[in-house]
Amino acid sequence: MTAMREFSDDSEPPIEPQQDDSPRFGRLLIVLALAVFLIIAITFLSEAYLA
Repeated sequence: MTAMREFSDDSEPPIEPQQDDSPRFGRLLIVLALAVFLIIAITFLSEAYLA
């Protein structure tokens, strides 16, 4: 527990939830799109390999 406290800076102001939601949503959208693309790529590659 004390090792995690070394990296926290208590002098920083707390981040407002409104500012924090948008980047997380954008990152989540990108990760989901990449996951769908990866599944599609695996599907087509396995179809080409096994056919």
